[in-house]
Amino acid sequence: MISLKSRGVSFVQAASNPLFKSALQNAFTDLQRSFSKIGFIGLGNMGKPMVQNLMKKGHKVSVYDVKEECVTDLAKAGATGCSSVAEAVDGSDAVITMLPANKHVLETYTRKGGILESVKKGAFLIDSSTVDPSVSQTLAPLAKEKGATYLDGPVSGGTIGAEAGTLTFMIGGEETDMTKVEPLLLCMGSRVVYCGKHGMGLVAKIANNMLLGISMLGVAEAMNLGIKLGMDPKTLMGILNTSTGRCWSSEMYNPVPGMIPTVPSSNNYKGGFGVALIAKDLGIAQNVAIQSGAPIPMGSQAHQLYKIMELKNLGDKDLAVAYQYLQKQSS
Repeated sequence: MISLKSRGVSFVQAASNPLFKSALQNAFTDLQRSFSKIGFIGLGNMGKPMVQNLMKKGHKVSVYDVKEECVTDLAKAGATGCSSVAEAVDGSDAVITMLPANKHVLETYTRKGGILESVKKGAFLIDSSTVDPSVSQTLAPLAKEKGATYLDGPVSGGTIGAEAGTLTFMIGGEETDMTKVEPLLLCMGSRVVYCGKHGMGLVAKIANNMLLGISMLGVAEAMNLGIKLGMDPKTLMGILNTSTGRCWSSEMYNPVPGMIPTVPSSNNYKGGFGVALIAKDLGIAQNVAIQSGAPIPMGSQAHQLYKIMELKNLGDKDLAVAYQYLQKQSS
């Protein structure tokens, strides 16, 4: 083994060493051998760029989605397009799912021709959907009966992180199993965090998304108030981002059009994290909060407001459309 801790040897110097280069190549080859075929199901705003990053890292990916155009687009980019879940799963060393809700995950795994019926022994099943922790706790033992290993692995970072390959994976399951798939996950993200037993990755994700939903509404309210009072929006954004109100929603994903050109608010709120999805996630938070007896007054109010926006036909818009909704309410 080649150590980088030798005194006086920099990483750059070590990287120029032929033995070091050989070791890196062997490690990469081992990873490719361990996951020579990957199945990916769910090719929406998050799934598509995740697949693209896997392919950039040299992986062969078989893809499936209920929308044929999503499969076709990735097939043109080099993925193997599949016409069914079973076809995508067949022979795969790892299967990753990125689906909208509980029912979609459970059906995709348990139906005839689904993942559990088609998976090979020894395969890893990683669900990156945001669903109820009970879904993971239900599917993990069923996967074990099939000789496969199931992990809940929801992600944080949004579409920006999915495209940049900087997602954070929150893993629930056995830590030793997480270690085995970590190199694969790092092809799509920059951080893999072990959260605990099955379902704990989802607990972390639900808490995070509840906070995101609340903070986005707070930023939308603050920006709308300041602008209504005559404040220049860019000046206001700059102050918020250097003051105590600073958060991801204000700094990286500001809801006011034109503040950040690369986010959905500057593209008529297209793409990104839909209102219907954040409403779904906050609904999950409310359900598990009731079960556990944890009060979430702000989470509940945020859930109600996003549900109202969904009823106003804004369900397919990015959650930052809360700013536009509040702006119209106060006009």
